[in-house]
Amino acid sequence: MLIDSHCHLNYKGLVEDQQNVIERARAAGVGLMLNIATRESEWDAVLATAVNHGDVWATLGIHPHEADEHPDVDTARLVERARHPRVVGIGETGLDYYYDHSDRNRQRTSFRSHIAAARETGLPLIVHTRDAEEDTIDILREEMEKGGFCGVIHCFTASGAFADAALDIGFYISISGIVTFKSAKDLQETAARLPLDKLLVETDSPFLAPVPHRGRPCEPAFVANTASFLASLRGEDPDMLAAATSANFHRLFAKVGTIAPR
Repeated sequence: MLIDSHCHLNYKGLVEDQQNVIERARAAGVGLMLNIATRESEWDAVLATAVNHGDVWATLGIHPHEADEHPDVDTARLVERARHPRVVGIGETGLDYYYDHSDRNRQRTSFRSHIAAARETGLPLIVHTRDAEEDTIDILREEMEKGGFCGVIHCFTASGAFADAALDIGFYISISGIVTFKSAKDLQETAARLPLDKLLVETDSPFLAPVPHRGRPCEPAFVANTASFLASLRGEDPDMLAAATSANFHRLFAKVGTIAPR
C-alpha cells in the first residue's frame, strides 16, 4: 500500500472529477490520501472530502502565500478546528521568499502560530519552504526549544544541508514527483541518501506530475510513479519502500490510527 502524504483534492483540476480521482488512486494501490488546506475559505470543503471518504484525511492551515489575507487565523483558531476527528495535521504553513506573495514578517508570524498549534495539539506540522532555508530552520529550532513538536518538510527541493538540519530536529522529508525530472540532479542525490525511516512520498497534486505524466494535472494515483522511481534511485525494493513510507506516515500522523475505520 502507498500513501499520498500531500494532495489538494479540492483544488481546480481535481475537484471537478474528485470521485473518479479518488477511485483511480485506490486502483493504483494508494491506501490513504492526506488532503491539505491552504486557506481558511477551503477548510470546510477539505474537511468534507475527508468526512465523505474513509481513506482521505485532512489538515488545516494557511499557506505562506495566503498569510497577508489571514491575519486573524491564530493558534487558538487552528487548535479549535483541529479537534475534528478527521483533522490529523497542521498546515501547510512555512515560508516562501521566491514569490513573496505575502509580507515576510507576516509569513513568519503565521508560521510560528502554526507551530504553536502543532505543539498544543500534538499534531504534525506540514512545512512549505522555498528560497527561505535559513529562516525556516532557524524558526523551527527556536520553536523546538520552547517545547517539542513533530512535522514534515513537504515537496522537498531544498539543499542537502537543509535536509540534514531538518533530520537533526526529528523532521520527516517528503519527496514529490519533482524527483523524477531530468533537471533534479541535486534533489536526486539528496533523496538517494535520506534515511528510510524518515521518508514520505507525495504528489502535491494537482501540481508537479511525475514522469511519465508531465503536462497533465497531477493526481494521487501518480504517487506510484514517484515511489517506483525513488525505489530505483535508492536501490530498494519498491514494495519495501511502499511499506516503509506507509509505516512512517502512520508514525508521524498517529491520530489516523486512533480513529475507528469506516
